Amino acid sequence: MHYKPQANSLPNVNKTMATLDLITKQDLEQFKTELFAELKKFGISPATEKSGKQWLKSAEVRKLLKISPGTLQNLRINGTLSYTTVGSILYYKYGDILKILESNTIKN
Repeated sequence: MHYKPQANSLPNVNKTMATLDLITKQDLEQFKTELFAELKKFGISPATEKSGKQWLKSAEVRKLLKISPGTLQNLRINGTLSYTTVGSILYYKYGDILKILESNTIKN
């Protein structure tokens, strides 16, 4: 047995045309710009915007700086890079990493 809907039981498909809103790439770019402007009003820092995170784990820092685990350990030991621990996981502030990179920039 096949179901055949009655004409009056269908939604208003035939009665009114659905309106479609198209979103262009330019619309999305404008939305992104406005969203970031609003986030800045609430104190979201540039470091958070660039990385998507404020705190990075050791593996993320090593990948970002392209350094070995031993080099990262040396940066911690000699006080070059501050960190915090939660349990056994080490976290580093993205802003601190940027400061280190900027302070070690060689000017010619």
